Amino acid sequence: MGPRRWALLQNERPLLRARSEGEGCCHDLHLRRLPGHRSPLPPVSAATMRAGGDWTHRYARWLEDAAEYGPLRPGRWRLSPRTTFAPGIWSCDLVQDWPDATIELLCGGGWHGVLPLRPLPAPDAPRVKALRKHVREGTLAPVLLWWVSFLDGWLLLDGHDRAAAALAEGTVPACVELVRLPDDADWRATAAEITRGHEERMARLDTHPATPHIARQRQTMERGYADALSTLPYDAAATPMDP
Repeated sequence: MGPRRWALLQNERPLLRARSEGEGCCHDLHLRRLPGHRSPLPPVSAATMRAGGDWTHRYARWLEDAAEYGPLRPGRWRLSPRTTFAPGIWSCDLVQDWPDATIELLCGGGWHGVLPLRPLPAPDAPRVKALRKHVREGTLAPVLLWWVSFLDGWLLLDGHDRAAAALAEGTVPACVELVRLPDDADWRATAAEITRGHEERMARLDTHPATPHIARQRQTMERGYADALSTLPYDAAATPMDP
């Protein structure tokens, strides 16, 4: 079997072509990004950033208005602030080579980094220098990330200059994260399967004499069951991909 190939298109314009190579569960993903990426969000002025507001709500409206340039397609989506990242996401796992790059996919798939869709500007670029003042003032608008299951990482959809400004100031940029959620039928089917398994385990527990230890086990299992069901509608789903 030859290398798997993958492409990202924006309104029929190719933005990224990739191929995976390697044996076993770990592969290298060779990327070539192409010019022409158009942000699905309009430019954000200095006055708008200083005025602040609910950026997540604002980005949601802008994404809906620019559907042909963004990743939205029918289904359930979550757009929310992303405040924490694992160490290295915005440093060693930020792809800064352009246009070609190679990333190592972890065993079982995935990589867990940030992939810009255009080159990040230099820290002393005029636009970045102006934005660095917003970083120091705490008024910088967040960047927009799209979580892609194939990569187990994020594409930087908007805010390349803002990301460069935040990094130049020694901080991680504020982020709003776009994630595809499972359709209702899918998460409900998973919930039904979890419920069946939970009921079987509880039935086996009922065959034991009632003791404080069994009562604690029952309480722990009920809590785990409730926690699992509560997150199902909001867990990330696979990113839609066409053949």
